[in-house]
Amino acid sequence: MNFRTGFSDSNDVSNSAGEANSSVSYVTPLSLLSEHLGSILDHGVDFSPTAQIVAGDGREVAVHRCILAARSGFFRNAFAGGGVLRLKELAKDYDVGLEALLIVLAFLYSGKVKAFPQGGVCVCVDDLCPHFGCRPAVDFLLQLLYASSTFQLPQLVALYQGHLLDILDKVAIDDILVVLSVANICGNMCDELLARCTEKMVKSDADITTLEKALPQSLVKQIIDKRREQGLYMAENVNFPDKHVNRIHRALDSDDVELVRLLLKEGHTTLDDAYALHYAVAYCDVKTTNELLDLGLADVNHKNHRGYSVLHVAAMRKEPKIIVSLLTKGAQPSDLTLDGRNALQISKRLIKAVDYYKSTEEGKVSSNDRLCLEILEQAERREPLLGEASLSLAMAGDDVRMKLLYLENRVGLAKVLFPMEAKVIMDIAQIDGTSEFPSSDMYCSNISDHQRTTVDLNDAPFRMKEEHLVRLRALSRTVELGKRFFPRCSEVLNKIMDADDLSQLTCMGDDSPEDRLRKKRRYVELQDLLNKVFSEDKEEFDRSAMSSSSSSTSIGVVRPNGNITMKN
Repeated sequence: MNFRTGFSDSNDVSNSAGEANSSVSYVTPLSLLSEHLGSILDHGVDFSPTAQIVAGDGREVAVHRCILAARSGFFRNAFAGGGVLRLKELAKDYDVGLEALLIVLAFLYSGKVKAFPQGGVCVCVDDLCPHFGCRPAVDFLLQLLYASSTFQLPQLVALYQGHLLDILDKVAIDDILVVLSVANICGNMCDELLARCTEKMVKSDADITTLEKALPQSLVKQIIDKRREQGLYMAENVNFPDKHVNRIHRALDSDDVELVRLLLKEGHTTLDDAYALHYAVAYCDVKTTNELLDLGLADVNHKNHRGYSVLHVAAMRKEPKIIVSLLTKGAQPSDLTLDGRNALQISKRLIKAVDYYKSTEEGKVSSNDRLCLEILEQAERREPLLGEASLSLAMAGDDVRMKLLYLENRVGLAKVLFPMEAKVIMDIAQIDGTSEFPSSDMYCSNISDHQRTTVDLNDAPFRMKEEHLVRLRALSRTVELGKRFFPRCSEVLNKIMDADDLSQLTCMGDDSPEDRLRKKRRYVELQDLLNKVFSEDKEEFDRSAMSSSSSSTSIGVVRPNGNITMKN
């Protein structure tokens, strides 16, 4: 397959060309390589034979600095200062992954273009996507283009620029903004790509705020001027926001929601007319966005002039806390964009398959990309009602102290086993603003007085206070939201927390040998339970990977081993 129509090796030689053409394709780059290696001696610089390039994730690549210095003036200057180069320092304006770096290095060594990796680095999660115009595919080409430009390799720049030009009509407008930004960074070597992307943005429905947030001011001015010249300066898609909308946006940029509330009292505009919630979800921090939501003055399902709901914008930002906040406020996951995509489909086209199918170890942090997909997938299923009591919580009875003990222990266990999921839900439930109470049911009761806080659930008599109610509500909401958006994690916690003797397992004290043996057996049972649950999770990911690979490029999957270690 020709490189400009797919992700295959651009140096594939057709059978009809014969051995002569094949020989020429190898002799020419080898001859050039010989000339370059010979020229390195003319510069009078003593290059040691080996060096390392450190990728952004810490992985190292051993290279021959004399070869790279001979083939690229950039590396000749870079290696003159030392034998270890860090990719983040070499390519500062756009992140270049190890896979893209290896393709560029292969060209420097052999003069031939290596095929794209057979994995999920340039493939999205959507099984129906042809993987030409989705974000991972575009991003990988941009990494190659930017690295080729940075390393002063005009042949590769021309090649990858050509491929981007071929697929530009299949690329979403928001992704063309990224292409335009990188083409502008690459400068004169990408003039054709720069011109095509600029023209597409001129005719697009991208508003001035979107342009200003994504592009340098010189490009924004160029796009606006061309819209005026072509009579495309229409208020509904390119006009500058009026001064009242601008004031609301500036207040949000300053994280001043109270100022927003005061501006709304003037009555010149509303949050919906200013698309303030869209703006906050796209550009502001989570705290500001949640405070704006809590005002209760904006429609969470309001769509902007491009047909994007607030949840669509949140899916593009890939921030799980904001997605959960919107869903709990009534955002509809089934709402469609003008081209027929819902939030889940938007999210799938943005996420690399290699990141989604790479399972994290138990107790380790999950990626934001994966959490966003899990939340949106769960939202599309039948959602349990908030406030629905779990079996375990019902077993705790009506006693407030017992409920607090149960919820404290459950949330604490969730933080250990599922730290990222727990953090997302706890932030939404605003649990950090409440006072945590110590519990001796899960830990040894022989805690010295100076280690206790002023309020202890194990003190007798127990007196109900407002702080207990506040904490109880926050913990209950945390558990309920966890059940709603992370049912797999909740199932694990239910099975562990329903164990009647769990509270006694961590306190050895003066146990008899028989008691110690019994507790050891119980630990083994709990370990088997966790292994079983995570094995089922592993099988689920296996099935997902097989389903995805049947309709797209084969994906390299890193799966959990299912081993759980519990310490006494």
